[in-house]
Order: sequence, then C-alpha cells, then structure tokens
Amino acid sequence: MPMFKYEGRTARGENKAGKVEAADQNAARQKLREMSINPTTLTESKGLGDFQLKIPMPAFLKPSVETKDLVIFTRQFATMVDSGLPLVQCLQILADQSENPTLREQLKVIKDKVESGTTFGDALKTFPKTFDDLFCNLVAAGEVGGMLDTIMGRLAAYLEKNQKLIRQIKSAMSYPIIILVVAGIVVALLLLKVVPQFEDMFADFGAALPAPTLFVLACSKFLQNYVIIIVAGIAGGLYGLRWFYSTKRGNIIIDRLLLAAPVFGDLLTKVATARFCRTLGTMVSSGVPILEALAICSRTSGNKIIEAAIVKASAAIAEGRSISEPLAESKVFPSMVCQMISVGEATGALDTMLGKIADFYEEEVDQSVEGLTSMMEPLIMAFLGVIIGGLVIAMYMPIFEMASHVGA
Repeated sequence: MPMFKYEGRTARGENKAGKVEAADQNAARQKLREMSINPTTLTESKGLGDFQLKIPMPAFLKPSVETKDLVIFTRQFATMVDSGLPLVQCLQILADQSENPTLREQLKVIKDKVESGTTFGDALKTFPKTFDDLFCNLVAAGEVGGMLDTIMGRLAAYLEKNQKLIRQIKSAMSYPIIILVVAGIVVALLLLKVVPQFEDMFADFGAALPAPTLFVLACSKFLQNYVIIIVAGIAGGLYGLRWFYSTKRGNIIIDRLLLAAPVFGDLLTKVATARFCRTLGTMVSSGVPILEALAICSRTSGNKIIEAAIVKASAAIAEGRSISEPLAESKVFPSMVCQMISVGEATGALDTMLGKIADFYEEEVDQSVEGLTSMMEPLIMAFLGVIIGGLVIAMYMPIFEMASHVGA
C-alpha cells in the first residue's frame, strides 16, 4: 500500500507533518480527516530516500503490549465510542496513533476482522495474550447490551487498579531481594579479592589468629576453591525451583507456602482478595453471568489455592447455593469479605458491595506495603551491618592484638 507524506494543521491550529498509509490520495485525505488533521500538502512518497525494506520482525523481538498501553487504548476507545464515532473508525485512529508497534499491528488485524463482519469481542480473541478472557467477555457483554462505552470505561478503571496492585506487590518483594543480592555480591568480592591480601600479611605475624579471623579465612578459601560450583549450584537451584513451580503439584505447594508465609502471606491474601472482588464486581455490573464471571476470576487469580476455592464455590453455586457460603467454607478469604458478600446478595447490590470490598482491601494493601517497607529498611541495614561489619572487624582483630602487644 502506498505511503503519503503530508503537512497540515490540527483542529487546535497546530502544524503537523508525517506520513500516512492509504490506497490512494482520497483515502489518505479521509484518514487525515479522521485524525482531525486538515492537510495543506499531500504527496506520495517515492524514491530511494523514502524506500523502506519491510522485513518481518521475529515474534520474540517484538515489544510486548504492557498494561499501560492497554489502559491508554481502552480509555481512548471509550471516549471515541461515547462521542459517536463508528467502531471501525475508532480502531483505525487508535491503530495509527499507537506508539506500541505490536498493539498497532494487532489493532489493524482486529479492524479488518470487524469490517468483514466479526463482532468486536470475537475479533479481540485473536490475540489472547493481549486481550484476556475478562477483556473479551466484558466487551461482548457491552456489545450485546449496547453499552460498549460504559464497559470500556469500567475496563480501563479495572486495569489501572489492577496495575497498581501488581506494582505494589512487586515493589514490596523486589526491594529486599535487590538489597540482599547486592550485599551477597559485595561480601563475595571481599572474600575473593580483599581477604586473601590480609591472609598474606597475617602469615608474617607468626602468631595464633583469633577464631573469627580463622573462620573468615576459611570462608575465603572455600569460596576461592568452589566459586564455580557455588554459582552453578545457585543457578541450578533457581532453575529447579522454577521448573517445580511450573508443575501442577509444585505450583500448589509453593502457592500454599506463599499464603502461609509470615508478613508476606497476609499481604498476598489482601492483594488476591482485592483483585477477586474488583474482577467479579466489574463483570457482575456489566451483565456477565455469575458462573462465567467466577470461571474467569479463577483463571486470573494468580494463585492455585485461591483458584481452587473459587472453582469449588462456582460448583456449589451451580447447585443452588449462595456465593458467600462456599467462599467462607474454603477459609481462604477473610470472614469479613464473606459476610459483606452475603449482605450484597441479600440486598441485590452484589456489584456495589464487591466494589466497596475491593476499595477497602486496596487501601489495606497500600498501608501494608508502606508498613512492610518501613519495617524492612532498618532490619536490612542491621543485617548488612552485622555481616559486613563483622567481616571487617574479624580481619582487623589480629592487627589490634599485635598493636596491643607492641604497646605493652
């Protein structure tokens, strides 16, 4: 398809220049009008200067579609649909404006499918890694109910809150890991490079060394002799843990241990509760059947123990029971959550109640992460002080002893 160079002015009076791909000049002008650009010049790109060799990029080199890209797309799409723009025109404009090349390609494919008669919800299912079951089902419900703009607004709000939860849990868990890894590297460098120089100096003393110094020297020799084996063991252990977590049994065991872990287990439970209530509330308020909504919630829970509890609750609901009873029996969700869901069912305001629960637990996650970070900082500093400080003191003890003997 030809490429056309243009210069023009936007609706705000700003000068703009660029290129647009279209079948001919009329189609290019139509595209520019859809982008609210009034072209002053429009010429077809020709010659070697404009030559572009299009080589398909391997899939693993293509940038992934991040949550922030999806949020921007959803927000802009909701605004355009609410303004009365046709669905195909919205997709074309957003594809042209998208900064993520992967999302741009996907939107063009989705637009072509919608033009050929496929529903928007079914077209989104072409790219399940970008648009998950939750996204596709909510869009399908919005199309059927004639409230696509409202659904897209709810989806954008849900994605923003979910991204915030993920960012908080990553922040809480990555901080101590990074500090401990850096500390381990520093200690290893001291043992490999600095301590051996002290060892040569101590050999000339001709006196017995203190026990802490002997221990540090032994650790240094061990690390020098087996550094490759230790590194390989750590790498193998991490790979083995990852493989074990990828198995069904290992996934269940590790997820159960994570939920039972002190401090972090409580935080993960709050995050899972907030995500479950936010997801279920968004789907129920959008008209998705409760059993289908629970099935999607189980797949997006991120924890096998919580997923099993939701699946069990879904089976009980299919038999005619309420939502709150099987959730309470699972003992995974806090009792307050189950009681509030029960009240929501009784009053017919389940979606509103789920939203309130999600708001409450998202605030709880905020406070927990803040408290956890403030608690870990002094503990980590104390740990590093003991390790590195102890290492330094152990190496200087013989020097201090020798100085005291000389002074005597």
